[in-house]
Amino acid sequence: MQNLTSLQETKQHGAVRFPFNLYPCTIPGDFPQVALHWHDSMELVFVKRGAGLVQMGAVTYPARMGDIFIFTPGTLHALRQAEGQSMEYENIIFELELLGGAGDLCAEKYILPLQSGRLALTGHLTPNDLCYLPAAACLREVENANRAKRPGYELVVKGELLRFLALLIAQGKQQLPTETADTQRLKTVLQWLSAHYAEELRVADAAGVCSCSASHFMRWFRQMTGQSFITFLNEYRLNAAAEALHTTDETVLTIASRCGFENLSYFNRAFKAHFGMTPREYRKNKERLFGA
Repeated sequence: MQNLTSLQETKQHGAVRFPFNLYPCTIPGDFPQVALHWHDSMELVFVKRGAGLVQMGAVTYPARMGDIFIFTPGTLHALRQAEGQSMEYENIIFELELLGGAGDLCAEKYILPLQSGRLALTGHLTPNDLCYLPAAACLREVENANRAKRPGYELVVKGELLRFLALLIAQGKQQLPTETADTQRLKTVLQWLSAHYAEELRVADAAGVCSCSASHFMRWFRQMTGQSFITFLNEYRLNAAAEALHTTDETVLTIASRCGFENLSYFNRAFKAHFGMTPREYRKNKERLFGA
């Protein structure tokens, strides 16, 4: 779902005139993790089974069955596997324009402030929250309507998403915006990394983007992402290679090289350690699943 030329996701979700989609996902079944990224869409993650980890901004939360995470436009976020656990969740992504347009009072009071970051909603609902039961019911109605796609289902989806937002706003459980000087700086580093990940990169190069020393950068980057810069870079390269294996006919050697791996043997070992299968096995598995 992520455009690998940038850690700012730009993929169109759903039809142009109905920008909404719902993806059932499993970590690590479908992918080991969803790397740190952001986009201009609204995203909801509804945990159905198991447990995992969800990062918003610089904070990582345990994710448990029933939890709902809300990522407003521009929020840095990532999903990861908790040790020894798997997590099944519904991923609901939509453009806020779906819920109201220019000249609409609701859009002016709520939708536009959400888009610009002037209205900050809670990023996490648990079953202990007062509005949880009706909010979770809204998302189940969205899931059911999207699955059945009966005439008028778009109205159900739009209506329930509006009700979901209304419940969050009415509860008044708001939080400080997740956009800080540190997250802005991290976005700058991630954009730079997405443009140069195939090159030979050093920690000093990344530190230069932030105008700080390598030692300070290493501490700061780990604090912000929970990973070292080199680990993050290697995982990004491996995810880029996995996407290329699925979407192109290029050879494994070519993909490894253009994703920043100079040694094919090392690439094969790293890929298998990360995905649990060799690059060729991964490609065959995707072809079997998607009929490529």
